[in-house]
Amino acid sequence: MRVLIAPDCFGGTLTAREAADAIATGWHEAEPDDVVVQRPLADGGPGFVDVLYAALDGDVHHLTVTGPLGTPVEARWLQHTAGGRRTAYIESAEACGLHLIPAELRPESCETATTRGVGELIAAAAVDNDVIVVGLGGSGTTDGGAGLLAALTDAGVDLTGTSLVAASDVENPLLGPHGAARTFGPQKGASPDAVERLEATLAAMDALKPVSDMPGAGAAGGLGAALLSLGATMSSGAGLVRELTGLDAALDDADLVVTGEGSFDWQSLRGKLVTAVAAAAADRAIPCIALAGQVSVGRREMAAAGVQDAYSVSEHVGSVQKSIADARKSLIATARHVARQWSR
Repeated sequence: MRVLIAPDCFGGTLTAREAADAIATGWHEAEPDDVVVQRPLADGGPGFVDVLYAALDGDVHHLTVTGPLGTPVEARWLQHTAGGRRTAYIESAEACGLHLIPAELRPESCETATTRGVGELIAAAAVDNDVIVVGLGGSGTTDGGAGLLAALTDAGVDLTGTSLVAASDVENPLLGPHGAARTFGPQKGASPDAVERLEATLAAMDALKPVSDMPGAGAAGGLGAALLSLGATMSSGAGLVRELTGLDAALDDADLVVTGEGSFDWQSLRGKLVTAVAAAAADRAIPCIALAGQVSVGRREMAAAGVQDAYSVSEHVGSVQKSIADARKSLIATARHVARQWSR
């Protein structure tokens, strides 16, 4: 049996590569005769640069930029040349990711965290690239890209002649019940009152009003809207990674696809990687299952997305705390259990 393992990262515990390796290890322990192929993926959020570097090679550039709290952080971007066109791949989470903000500071920083560092990365990449792709996801910010726009203005960057692409991990608009503040604000530490203040601030940003209803405008706390206002093309981050990593060729040879992420929930059904992988598998009538730290998607919604079954690591090992305490060991144990059920 040929098993394709194609997960996203697992929150702040395992990178996509680490998750793929853990699942492969558990699968081999249970079913050593199966042929297991690893294809770690990303959807624009954390791991975007690492996954694309592994697939494309290219040159990784390091830059000290302004972090979400206004202090310096080290960030990277990838430059790849193909067909005479130079493309820069930027992972916004490297400059404004939630993982850069200590949990105890989030209730305060949720209203002040800045995307300025992302603008600084774009300014650096704009010097010598024809295309700039900005991966969106995993941000700790809800500033509507105000920091990004200010950084580009301060640097005097002219993006004329540069193709700008926003690679989003979600399809949410900027405002409303499914918008940046109300959907993702609480995850970044915002109280109900703070959510309403953030919503009002985003609604008042004149530059974003023409694009506020566009899918993906609410990505990364409104960073998607800022990029759209600069003329960016919105693209599925998962779809882009699918193409660049050769996922389709790997799917053609698979009998079973195993994907996964930290939390398989309703947001996973709105442009996240798990459902993109499942859709690609469904196109080939290949069964797809998911392993996740936690699973809260119902079976009907799961099936509609193309996922035949999903397995919770925390349920398998007994608790969320146990699954996080040794994330690799917990995922290996879950994969071993799943392999015994699915391997032919």
